[in-house]
Amino acid sequence: MNPESLLHNPAIAAAATVMLAGLFDLLLGEPPTPVHPVAWIGGLIAALERRRPKDRPAAELAYGVLIVVVVCAVAGGVAWGVRVGLGYLPAWAGVLLGAYVLKTTFSLRGLAGAGRTVQRALEADTDAAREELKALVSRSRNLEPPQIVSATVESLAENLTDSVLSPLLAFALFGLPGAAVYRAINTMDAMIGYHGDYEYVGKVAARMDDVVNWIPARLAGVLLCAVAGVAGRRGAVTALRRDRRGLESPNAAWTMAPMAGALRVQLEKVGHYRLGLPERALTPAIITEAIAFTWAAGWVYVLLSGVAAWLVGRG
Repeated sequence: MNPESLLHNPAIAAAATVMLAGLFDLLLGEPPTPVHPVAWIGGLIAALERRRPKDRPAAELAYGVLIVVVVCAVAGGVAWGVRVGLGYLPAWAGVLLGAYVLKTTFSLRGLAGAGRTVQRALEADTDAAREELKALVSRSRNLEPPQIVSATVESLAENLTDSVLSPLLAFALFGLPGAAVYRAINTMDAMIGYHGDYEYVGKVAARMDDVVNWIPARLAGVLLCAVAGVAGRRGAVTALRRDRRGLESPNAAWTMAPMAGALRVQLEKVGHYRLGLPERALTPAIITEAIAFTWAAGWVYVLLSGVAAWLVGRG
């Protein structure tokens, strides 16, 4: 049986798509911003947000529902059209192009690279590190070096769910439209799903993000504990048991807590939470270790998502 005929099997094609997407991420990284689908989604969200009714909570809440419906419908509809179009291509070409489209919905290399950039900047200049941290988290102003390390590690851990496992599982279960809709929801949460000026217009997007990440976050945390255990870092399980409910978010601590335990550090957002125990100082070297765990856990997620895609047989 030749490879072309094998790829006509939906289960094999779906698994191959995930694995190729992982390789594309590793070797190619992100496409240029002007042609990146996530940038297009962000542009649509921004355009809709600019037209929101202001200072009218009920109207903002209703408009937030409209934003979610429109953005998810557009993202899912375009992805469905792409999937249909791929079906007219030779099987190998459909899998190859489908894998590249899938790659745009997740980013392991970009996540690890952002952490590495902060680490290198921190070793040279604190102000530069604060600036680079903005690519990972908004709270970069006036942070001291240990707090910059903590924020970087927290972001690496939390984004293992958002940037890697969740979109891959969405693909395994619902194909390209599922991955695209997940990325749309997560992008809306990142742009308008927080307190303050977006309290009402972003509320539905924020709650939807909590819902779609609920299972992946818990799976990601368990798998991160397994990776840490293989590396001989037994504290991950203890930290997960103790601190998994330590945040306002129902999901974030599920990966942040085991990362803190694996590294034997305490991660803290001043005035909000502390995760883990302060057994080691928060130095730039801690970020290097966190990046290593990010890569290891991320590739476990890719491999297991490939298995899930094979079992479900969607593409």
